[in-house]
Amino acid sequence: MLQKRVHFVSVLAILVMLLAGCSQPIPMMPSTTSGEADSGATTAGSDTTVAQTAQSGGVWTRASIADASILNPILSSDSTSSAVITQIFPALIGQDPFTGAVVPDGALSTDWEVSDDGLVWTFHLRDDVVWSDGDPLDAADFKFTYDAIASDLVESPRKNLVDTIASIETPDPQTVVVTFSEVKCDGLADLGIGLLPSHLYADDFSDIMENEYNEAPAVSAGPLVFQSWARDDNIIAVRNDNYFQGAPYMDGMIYKVIPDTGAQLAALQSGEIDEMSLEPTQIATVESNDSLNRFRFFDDGYSYIGLNLANPDNPQPGLDEDGNVVEQDPHPILSDVAVRKAIAHSLDYNAIIEQVYGGQGYQIAANVLPAISWAYDDSIEPYAYDTDLAAQLLEDAGWVDTDGDGIREKDGKTLTLGLLTNAGNRVREDLGVLVQDQLESIGFEVNFEAIDFGTLVGILLGQEFDMVIAGWTNTGADPNDDNLWQTQYDTPGSGFNFTSYHNPEVDDLLDAGVNVPGCAEEERAPIYKQIHQIIHDDVPYVFVSGSVGNTGYTDNWQGLNPGEWSFYWNLEQWSFAP
Repeated sequence: MLQKRVHFVSVLAILVMLLAGCSQPIPMMPSTTSGEADSGATTAGSDTTVAQTAQSGGVWTRASIADASILNPILSSDSTSSAVITQIFPALIGQDPFTGAVVPDGALSTDWEVSDDGLVWTFHLRDDVVWSDGDPLDAADFKFTYDAIASDLVESPRKNLVDTIASIETPDPQTVVVTFSEVKCDGLADLGIGLLPSHLYADDFSDIMENEYNEAPAVSAGPLVFQSWARDDNIIAVRNDNYFQGAPYMDGMIYKVIPDTGAQLAALQSGEIDEMSLEPTQIATVESNDSLNRFRFFDDGYSYIGLNLANPDNPQPGLDEDGNVVEQDPHPILSDVAVRKAIAHSLDYNAIIEQVYGGQGYQIAANVLPAISWAYDDSIEPYAYDTDLAAQLLEDAGWVDTDGDGIREKDGKTLTLGLLTNAGNRVREDLGVLVQDQLESIGFEVNFEAIDFGTLVGILLGQEFDMVIAGWTNTGADPNDDNLWQTQYDTPGSGFNFTSYHNPEVDDLLDAGVNVPGCAEEERAPIYKQIHQIIHDDVPYVFVSGSVGNTGYTDNWQGLNPGEWSFYWNLEQWSFAP
């Protein structure tokens, strides 16, 4: 499944799924393949080839911090469910594991074309894909899946995926024609949901919500097929001998629930599991173990300090009922970009990344991350730690400590700001203490408070704050993040533009970025690089650190070639090599 939409991180640690594995005997469904597997062709982009003579067998176990909720791709929303679904239900389109770009590799489509107006997308499908019960997987399954998402009978958390789809046509079993109501370049990723076997469901979608297949999807078409689910313990999937890219070598995979990350590490060290997502404090343990490997990658997320540009005592929407821009009551301190830049220059990012993130982070300049290489502008420099410059910016803006108490004043008002984050998140709380200390060293008074998460969300969306430590994850492989910056999303109580950032040029550029006919990256890239520069200069956020992921895994398998966007993209090529 493609990652695309921006989701608010509760400022809990990013809830990426935790992975792991084992090579111990489990009750596996008999396979029709024995001896040597006949897969092993190298997938495009891989620099690792598994020999044709690689032996089949072995079980990979990946650990999860929590159990799955449901195994229906249009009903699930949690990371563990998605991890299972991705391996058993194929999608129309794929994702390059190294760049994140939408590609046909590993998916049902062989290629596609787009109309001159950018509204009609025609996809050509493989003709050799079958469900595990032998029925062909074709265009009808795509149409059924997306029509089901749109149906009023289906309570799908994926409704946003069909918002701009005007129609879906299937002129023949190997052709899908999707017509969008508007050009939306980031909409292509919306077509990457796992597909349902339409021949097993009622045509009117009436049986989807309570279907037994939601918890036991016996028919699927990925590299693995479902075998069993022991609630709060494990999910077992086994090799699909009819997988269209070749039967995997492995016998199967266990998704093992281990709620404690310390217990996960112990299981990895003992060989009970094969892979897990590492916390910074666990990295040294893995690196000191010759039987384990570490994969470090740039994640699609970041931490930031959001700065409210409007008066928190008088939250107002960005637009009135007629769509006209509202002249909002400005924040008495943070509406001045000089103050915002002073904050950005006052933070010791190297110290923060080392002390708070355990070295597992990197300073970023603005909202476009290096993981989206085609839209990223590496010439834009992050704000440097420069307390002299920060102090000078405040002086020039009229903020001076006239009474010698260490707190600057202007027009009888002290330079006092509140700073919030959610209680219980040690990383965020530690960051808050450092930020408070560093801002106070240049003349701010900062009232830092870690509060209940539910309360924080209400305050944040209600725009009743000065500064907030938060983060975004799963920002996806497309750089469009219009719901964070456009004026129309400045809606107290619900909108994600809770900093009340208004810039007409950014509004227009964000619209332009998703309305490029054909959606060619080379035509979109200059738009996002311009947005990147403006956001950097306007400082609605102080961008603290890009997210870094670390995966620890065993070294007794060959064929692995993990990418930043997918660890498992060439699963069928892995073979057990004890």
